[in-house]
Amino acid sequence: MDLATLIGLVGAAVLVGASVILGTSPEVFMNPTGLLLVVGGSLFVVLAKFSITQFKFAFKAAARAFKFQLPSVKDSIEELVELAKVARREGMIALENKEVNSPFLKKGLQMLADGYSAEMIKDMTEKERLLTLERNEAGGQVFSALGEVSPAMGMIGTLVGLVQMLSNMGDPSLIGPAMAVALLTTLYGAMIATMIANPIAEKLWVRMKQEAKMQQLWIDALIAIKNDKNPRVLEQMLTIYLPPEHRSVKSSNDTNAAAERT
Repeated sequence: MDLATLIGLVGAAVLVGASVILGTSPEVFMNPTGLLLVVGGSLFVVLAKFSITQFKFAFKAAARAFKFQLPSVKDSIEELVELAKVARREGMIALENKEVNSPFLKKGLQMLADGYSAEMIKDMTEKERLLTLERNEAGGQVFSALGEVSPAMGMIGTLVGLVQMLSNMGDPSLIGPAMAVALLTTLYGAMIATMIANPIAEKLWVRMKQEAKMQQLWIDALIAIKNDKNPRVLEQMLTIYLPPEHRSVKSSNDTNAAAERT
């Protein structure tokens, strides 16, 4: 569970809810007509921009913003070095039974155990990486579009409410409900965009980049293992994926260790 996403969204909702409750009656902010117009209208407009498959997948991908968590680069490098040691010591076939958390990496290890060539492993894993990137990008695009559309639908609701209000100036009892629709739809649209759609879209973009980077690391490691690279050489190759400050610390530790051995 990604606590940052959960805490951020829940915290924003609690603050807005508290301001509503402390300021006046919550019923004042409930308008079924405005909700129907903004929520339903926004979803239908976004659906018109994408295919049904992309639309459905986006909401599945939204769950990734809450529960999807990649291993750290450091932990993944350590795991890959251990796998390289196993491949050298016991042969590629031993990788078939190794338990890993990532289906992507598991598939790569299976290809190593099945004796695929380095070129074929690279081609197949690269295609898988690009397809995953494309699916994740579609999810981010849907929620970005929802963040753009919902304020506009709120403004449309405002215009509808104003027209209703102005057309019924002779009946004071209708002015209040029409004004409520006019103001609340703008509020609903802004809340959907600011508190739901845009944060989830940004989180999906971040996750997309993180997963693409991690999958590239796994591909590099799989090719190196296939080419029988020394595990220490593999570790040095993969440290490029670490932040520079972590690389320098690691290099310093390696230098000190080498000095102690001499």
